[in-house]
Amino acid sequence: MFSETIQQCKPALRVLAVLTLLTGAVYPGLITGLAQLVFPGQASGSLVEKDGKVIGSALVGQPFADPSHFWGRPSATSPKPYDASSSSGSNLGPTNPDYLDTVAKRAAALRQEHGEGPVPVELVTASGSGLDPHVSPAAAYYQVSRVARATGLDPSQVRTLVERHVEGRQFGVLGEERVNVLALNLALDALAEKKKN
Repeated sequence: MFSETIQQCKPALRVLAVLTLLTGAVYPGLITGLAQLVFPGQASGSLVEKDGKVIGSALVGQPFADPSHFWGRPSATSPKPYDASSSSGSNLGPTNPDYLDTVAKRAAALRQEHGEGPVPVELVTASGSGLDPHVSPAAAYYQVSRVARATGLDPSQVRTLVERHVEGRQFGVLGEERVNVLALNLALDALAEKKKN
């Protein structure tokens, strides 16, 4: 009886082994190799390098906090901001008192730096992943005067820099216009360095 059971299990075990090999090794290896050939930058994580050193990814926000750089969306990841290994939102609803208090504090801090007036919503609310690398053009333009003051650059130069970094909708129809904060700050650093020399 035991040998009959073994005989009946052999085909199932063979199928399991073949499918495990195909779906666990061959298919992922093939797709990874194809992606590396066709889209090498994206397949490697859209990494951004400066002076030969990886400084971030174009797909993950960075914690810029000094006044001489553009700021991205707040991050809700914990224990540290923009931690890609713990991507998450705050899980607080829009009417939660703690959430409203956090947003009010962020808005007050921004108004201290930028003056009174409407604050772009994405500068006070975290994205669902907590890792959003983009802000809207309105949020970038909102920060121009502060960045210009802090860097000593002419506000028109900083505004032109923002204009050059506005990315359009994908395929002309998907999503909204956006600005990658890391790319913008790298260009800003280059412009500030050029002014020094």
